[in-house]
Amino acid sequence: MAGDGLTEHARQNRAAWDARAAEYAEAAERSWAEAEPSWGIWSIPEREVGALPPLHGLSAVELGCGTAYWSAWLARAGARPVGVDLCAAQLATARRMQERHGLCFPLVHASAESVPLAGAAFDLALSEYGASLWCDPDLWLAEAARLLRPGGTLVFLTVSPIFMTCVPDQADAATADRLLRPYFEMRRFEWPGEDGVEFCLTYGDWIGTLGRHGFALEALHELRPPAGADAGRFTFVTADWARRWPHEVIWVARRRDA
Repeated sequence: MAGDGLTEHARQNRAAWDARAAEYAEAAERSWAEAEPSWGIWSIPEREVGALPPLHGLSAVELGCGTAYWSAWLARAGARPVGVDLCAAQLATARRMQERHGLCFPLVHASAESVPLAGAAFDLALSEYGASLWCDPDLWLAEAARLLRPGGTLVFLTVSPIFMTCVPDQADAATADRLLRPYFEMRRFEWPGEDGVEFCLTYGDWIGTLGRHGFALEALHELRPPAGADAGRFTFVTADWARRWPHEVIWVARRRDA
């Protein structure tokens, strides 16, 4: 840990996201304006996935909320969300969106690896490409377990380990249709020309890490883009690739009783 309490990779990611936050302001406006929640870069509606429990009345924490559009969707569904993110610029965008859309919920500037919130305070912990991709799995899952009440639900979307074995090292190069790196050696990823640090585990390691931190796996959703799907500004994966192999996955787990 550094003097500011952050891990070395958290400091790298904070700098990287402070630098790129402006690129996500337009996407935040679109997402905040959506009437219903959807998952990932393919915008697959939650009503088709069914990953979330009934939301009305739940207390929820979004770990690595970015511009907090998921927290906004949770609030509209009757939940009581708190958004947590390491990037001050992303949270500034989230506050602008709150004012524009008339929604008010707490936003906390902190790493999902060390959250300054009381334990056993939430019914739902959620991450979509937040803590689930940018934080050390052992650290953020330990925090998710601490924050959830016994019986609480953890739902997170991240990239699949199959996808990670097929991603070229070259920036923005399209994902290959063959294996490019060892499956069993994956954990921490740093890409040439990129400042951030990502994390991805094998399927078995995800299951083992969840269990080690007090979670029982309930579901794994391997998403497929619908017909006509467009990855938008993202060039590293095509819809054709993601229809043949899992690009994004949603894990659903339950916090076991103490």
